[in-house]
Amino acid sequence: MQEPKRAIVLLSGGLDSAVTGAIARHENYALYALTLDYGQRHAAEIAASRRVASWLGVREHVVQQFDLRVFGGSALTAEIEVPKRNSASEIGPEPPITYVPARNTIFLSFALAFAEVRGARDIFLGVNAVDFSGYPDCRPEFIEAFERLANLATKLGTTSQRFSIRAPLLHSSKADIVREGARLGLNFGLTHSCYDPPEEGLSCGRCDSCILRREGFRAAGIHDPLRYVS
Repeated sequence: MQEPKRAIVLLSGGLDSAVTGAIARHENYALYALTLDYGQRHAAEIAASRRVASWLGVREHVVQQFDLRVFGGSALTAEIEVPKRNSASEIGPEPPITYVPARNTIFLSFALAFAEVRGARDIFLGVNAVDFSGYPDCRPEFIEAFERLANLATKLGTTSQRFSIRAPLLHSSKADIVREGARLGLNFGLTHSCYDPPEEGLSCGRCDSCILRREGFRAAGIHDPLRYVS
């Protein structure tokens, strides 16, 4: 029996990364999950990543620790208040204070090293250019540029075994993402989305991530099993 192709999945524990992992599993990849514990305020997502990794049946799950709090500059890595809103219409086009400088570049660099060591040519991540809150590192141009870099900067990439950066949700709305997760049988209760959870097991309901998630479920007509305080 032929060995399945290997893939790295960047797994935050959030909705988008979980659905991305489900897509990669559906495509019959042997999955290696990578979670980055970078000192983020919403550390509850690390526990969620472990739940999702178990559900996906990954061959290996690496949780890599490093600390972006030494730089700060984001409400997720510094003592800066997380903005709260009433609806998605209040989210502007500019990168919000929850933007973590160069985060996806850093994440993909870790994933690239992991992929080269494990012999995986495909790297999956759950970035989204539709409901993306203005993050510059969620755009198609960024994904294309990093794929070019990956194939210039690595031993494996300079051979015929070229890397592919896979972002299957790049052009999907949040409602589309919810529908795809439901189609693939994802247990949404395993995931975590809140940037500023008030206590264990709850989501604030008013940060950008909560608002986009809730509106996505509402638009998809699917029940969101998470508990929100407002």
